[in-house]
Amino acid sequence: MALLDWIVIGLFAAAMIWIVVSVMRKQKDNSSDYFLSGRDATWIAIGTSIFASNIGSEHLIGLAGSGASSGMAMAHWEIQGWMILILAWVFVPFYERSMVLTMPEFLEKRFNKQSRTILTYISLISYVLTKVAVTVYAGGVVFQQVFGIEELWGIDFFWIAAIGLVILTAIYTILGGMESVLKTSVLQTPILLVGSVVILVLGLKELGGWNNMMTLCDVTPAYEGAQGTMIHLMRGNSDPQYPWLGALIGSAVIGFWYWCTDQFIVQRVLSGKNEREARRGAIFGAYLKLLPVFLFLIPGMIAFALAKGAQTGVLNSDLAHAMAPVLNNGDVAFPLLVAKLLPAGFKGVVVCGILAALMSSLASLFNSSAMLYTIDVYKVKHPDPNPVIAEDGRVTDSEEYGKKLVKIGQIATVIIVALGILWIPVMKSIGDVLYLYLQDVQSVLAPGIAAAFLMGICWKRATPKGGQWALISGLTIGIIRLGAKILYTSVEGAPEGWFKAVFYDFNWLYFCGCMLVFCLLVCFFVSLFTQPKPESEIKGLVFGTSTPEQKEATKRSWTKWDVIHTIIILGITVAFYIYFW
Repeated sequence: MALLDWIVIGLFAAAMIWIVVSVMRKQKDNSSDYFLSGRDATWIAIGTSIFASNIGSEHLIGLAGSGASSGMAMAHWEIQGWMILILAWVFVPFYERSMVLTMPEFLEKRFNKQSRTILTYISLISYVLTKVAVTVYAGGVVFQQVFGIEELWGIDFFWIAAIGLVILTAIYTILGGMESVLKTSVLQTPILLVGSVVILVLGLKELGGWNNMMTLCDVTPAYEGAQGTMIHLMRGNSDPQYPWLGALIGSAVIGFWYWCTDQFIVQRVLSGKNEREARRGAIFGAYLKLLPVFLFLIPGMIAFALAKGAQTGVLNSDLAHAMAPVLNNGDVAFPLLVAKLLPAGFKGVVVCGILAALMSSLASLFNSSAMLYTIDVYKVKHPDPNPVIAEDGRVTDSEEYGKKLVKIGQIATVIIVALGILWIPVMKSIGDVLYLYLQDVQSVLAPGIAAAFLMGICWKRATPKGGQWALISGLTIGIIRLGAKILYTSVEGAPEGWFKAVFYDFNWLYFCGCMLVFCLLVCFFVSLFTQPKPESEIKGLVFGTSTPEQKEATKRSWTKWDVIHTIIILGITVAFYIYFW
């Protein structure tokens, strides 16, 4: 790191401090102000926050590493701007009409309190033990490799980087709430984009151009039984990791859950000042979501191509030889490119981009987790004794109670931060193994939640018990699947048979798709034999129950330009699949 790099990092830190201080000056009097920025966010803030929240450790380490080890296979998950369009056009109207603060609260309005409770605890536990833990662990690893520092003041630099990342992020999240998350994202996203574009351009230049990368990467991936080559999205259906049909189904199920129903993402849309801003923010986020493939996955392929070129004698530069470790461990691709490729000044920009990505993702996690606890746990058990009832019948919190919820949210954030720090030693001791387990968590969490929301939105006959049992069945099967993976990877002589064939050997992507179908059927059949909610209680929450006024309001919230941008995003997605087919 040169002096110029430290100057760049210093300027970034100063800009962050200025934004946070300006946000702190505004009084946060109620939970809506603190958690949803007073529902006053514009489309730019919403779109950049969606993108910045999404870009975390799985991109900085996992996606570049996947590009270096298996090529374009993971692009199915990253070219999902089309899925955010479903959020924009299908779900935004229902979420806006419901006026909810959280996704569990929406499930209570649509189904029952039990559904709200189940989703709340699934989300909280998975956030703290998976997303927060993995992001913090990866942050420590990345900065240790990028800075090249093993120890500082006699302490392992991993600990300094990991704990420092958590504390810095926690400070501005606790003090500023959702508004600080949104406004810092507006700064962080351009820096992240600029830094990643620099790596992409310089990497391709060093490699001799795009065609050379495609030629050197036109080889079979290293994992056993791989079908097709690294430059193709579609692998044979006998591919053990990414069969093309399974990848299409599994990525769609996980993507639907994540982009359309997960509090972590949807909270940004809920903060929009109206339906138009919320939709346009999601459309802008869909544009930005087209970029990670090029900003993170392809640089991983560039690192592989450089190493492969040096190995075969096609390339003889110092950089190409320095990439040799990538052939054995794809996860070092991004840190190595930062350390070896970038000139002074640009390395500082990329470090700021990495810091921005990790901090934004962590801040969103802290804020979403605190909101789930405050609204869906504390507020349910300790309701407002003096709620304010407006003329239109809408109930809001009293001023005193609203301030109390803000304090509870801040305390909850501190507790979540503490849990994240306490979990770091566990991540450090079994990090690599646990990280592999955690990749499966989303694939088994998604189907039950996706089924409940799909049936809840699309079928007004879906009953409270139907939605509740869709969640329960999905959670039960998911726990069995994760337990089977731990059993058969850590216990010698574990019994063979149908259980192993179904819950361990069965490809994880096909398993995810089958889980969704099973949970949908559970909701369908339970609904047939149980009592639905009266239509008056789900007005505007399901297709077929919207009032003429609600339909007219939704129609007025979009223009031809929203449609045009939607078509452009879909066109780019189709072109991408055709090119890399």
